[in-house]
Amino acid sequence: MLTPPASWNAVNLGLYLHWAASGSAGAVSIGIARVLAEYAIAAVPLLLVWGWLRQPAGRAALLQATAAALLALGVNQLIGTVFFEPRPFAIGLGPALLAHAPDSGFPSDHVTVLAAVAVSLLLHPAWRRTGMLLAALAAAVAWARVYLGVHWPLDMVGAVIVGGATALALHAARRLLIAPLLPPLLRLYRWLFARGIQRGWALF
Repeated sequence: MLTPPASWNAVNLGLYLHWAASGSAGAVSIGIARVLAEYAIAAVPLLLVWGWLRQPAGRAALLQATAAALLALGVNQLIGTVFFEPRPFAIGLGPALLAHAPDSGFPSDHVTVLAAVAVSLLLHPAWRRTGMLLAALAAAVAWARVYLGVHWPLDMVGAVIVGGATALALHAARRLLIAPLLPPLLRLYRWLFARGIQRGWALF
């Protein structure tokens, strides 16, 4: 199992000490950070489901974004099998202000998913504004998870790299990997949601 080199740790520690909550952090800032760190990720599935049901013209982009997020999480799992980075609270660097298991923190799964979906949508003109909003949300979540002591700053850099690279790779291969999946998924969706489509709850 690989571990971070000394230079990596030095950069992380220097950034972390400026970024993480101090002992004088107020309840409001901690509360906002906890909401962002725990619940902001729910915006991704909500957006993808709503878009699929209500924006038929954008389904290919949403399928690509979903695939990018899943693939990026798979890459994170592979990284975790060969590279272990203890989280700040696991080495006694202050308490975690958000309950979390002491597993490897690199890269952040939350920010990886947000980055993968944001970059995927930014690559499609019709979804570019939504992609920008998700990118801003990813930055806020990155701040929150470091602020609360469950991640290092470089965990967020790694997450953006993994999520962004995965999104770009899938976009380049979309005709080979994504386009063939869309017709059978549409048939399955229209069969499962036939009643909802008839009643106008979902679009054909």
